[in-house]
Amino acid sequence: MIEKISFFSSKRDFYLFILVSSFILFYSLLIEYNEYKKFTHFDSQITQVTVLKQYEKIKKSKTTQVLKLKTIDGITFYTSFKKPLQNLKGKKINIEVYGGKINFYEYLTYFYAYTKVKYIHENITLKEKLNLHISSSHTNQDISSIYQALYTASPLPKKLQTTFSALGVSHLLAISGFHLGVLSALLFFFLKPIYNFFQNSYFPYRNSKFDLFSIVIITLFVYLLFLDSPPSLVRAFGMLLVGFILYDRGIKIISLQTLFITVLLLLCFFPKLLFALGFWLSVSGVFYIFLFLIHFKHLSKIWQFILVPFWVYLLMLPFSLVIFGNFSIYHPLSIIWTSLFTFFYPISIFLHLIGFGDLFDSLLESLILLARESKHVELSSMFLIIQISISLFSIFDKRFIYALLTFSFGFFIYAIYHIT
Repeated sequence: MIEKISFFSSKRDFYLFILVSSFILFYSLLIEYNEYKKFTHFDSQITQVTVLKQYEKIKKSKTTQVLKLKTIDGITFYTSFKKPLQNLKGKKINIEVYGGKINFYEYLTYFYAYTKVKYIHENITLKEKLNLHISSSHTNQDISSIYQALYTASPLPKKLQTTFSALGVSHLLAISGFHLGVLSALLFFFLKPIYNFFQNSYFPYRNSKFDLFSIVIITLFVYLLFLDSPPSLVRAFGMLLVGFILYDRGIKIISLQTLFITVLLLLCFFPKLLFALGFWLSVSGVFYIFLFLIHFKHLSKIWQFILVPFWVYLLMLPFSLVIFGNFSIYHPLSIIWTSLFTFFYPISIFLHLIGFGDLFDSLLESLILLARESKHVELSSMFLIIQISISLFSIFDKRFIYALLTFSFGFFIYAIYHIT
């Protein structure tokens, strides 16, 4: 058996990679700064945006409409209106945005800007049409919102975000590597027999793995663009692409080196990802999976398959509690629900295609009701810093793995105690 080689065969290769990455980062920041200067050149400008989110915010008995907007150039920001607005979620609108006082750091992150609505486009986008088709299969608006989040990456209402956070399944509703993995497997499954038929007849000399992957990656890239490139999906897509390139060249891919290369390249090409919470949560999940597979590679594949969901749940729990702070007695069951989701996701897609999309509605409604018993668990961000520090030390010394497990299990005991 040919042994897989490492991407960095020497320190020279590593330093060269860092040098090239630094150049890419510098050039990307230069492009971003140029876009920033154009955006803030005038005190105000008319631009077209897509409404990603729309929700009410009540402060001191005053209600305002908050909108999360994204420009054609990919600039994402928030604005608000005191007057009631029609439902604009998913629509394209022309606004006058006052961005003259925004600094470069705010531009790279999510910032707030004053705006005026100038024109609302009445034509329905392809994503809106798909969301309307999904809604037509369901009588419950919450259920429609769940499926829209799953298929078109539409943001969930705040109430549902809290619900699924309390149940520990928020990661299932945010399209990421998990969903991309399922979609990739489905595409390979359906395309392989078709490709094999034509390959045997017309081009037996072709590399089937390379050709099939190229078709899959192009399809997923189009889907990524259609979804407006959510950060978690960008990470997953980038890792899929980097992983195959390394695999095709005989370089081992189940390693933290692969994750490091992917994360560094994505941050160099897209600096705004540095401030995207979804991106870092996605990276953390993959990091802990790789950490397990590296330190416990002596276990059989069956035991790895059984233990990985428990491992990821326990080690991601501190992130969930510190960032979201919602927990319920049913939260640990997310281990089971995550495993079942592997089957639910493709089946639900098929059911929507054949007109039976409401088959699981009662089940999802029951799941939502479970979160009524949730409570808020408040924890200092200092605990998360300790968690991350121990995790990094665990890369080099297996003894820190047991400290990491103990620390994370402490969070679990605290959360259970807090709600009982």
